[in-house]
Amino acid sequence: MDFSAVNWLAVIAAAVLAWLFGAAWYMALSKPWLKAARLDPATMKKSPLPFVISFIAELVMAYIMALVVGAMTGGEPTLLAGLVFGFVLWLGFVATTLSVNHRYENFGWDLTLIDGGHWLGVLLIIGAVIGWFGAAAS
Repeated sequence: MDFSAVNWLAVIAAAVLAWLFGAAWYMALSKPWLKAARLDPATMKKSPLPFVISFIAELVMAYIMALVVGAMTGGEPTLLAGLVFGFVLWLGFVATTLSVNHRYENFGWDLTLIDGGHWLGVLLIIGAVIGWFGAAAS
């Protein structure tokens, strides 16, 4: 795996777009998400930290996606490859993890669907951007 062949512009663009998608997703689904997560907005601590952490996490995800897609496509990522890897990684790791964790935490499937849908969108966006931008310039 060539760690130097990462297209950093693609990684940053993917993270920004994924973060914006998450903001729109949870703004649109805020009421059902709060109910599903059993959270009361009146008692929630207001802090920018979750937003910062989510952006950093999406930067890491975009970097890893660039490495995976680059390695699996011989250094020539495509939009389709990015979308396929985004979906497969979501299915193999995110959907399964959320399903297990939410069952142990005694949350309903509504929370799993909302959160899982968010992460599916994130990984598809990241994969699409990584694939669309292609490999780093030599």
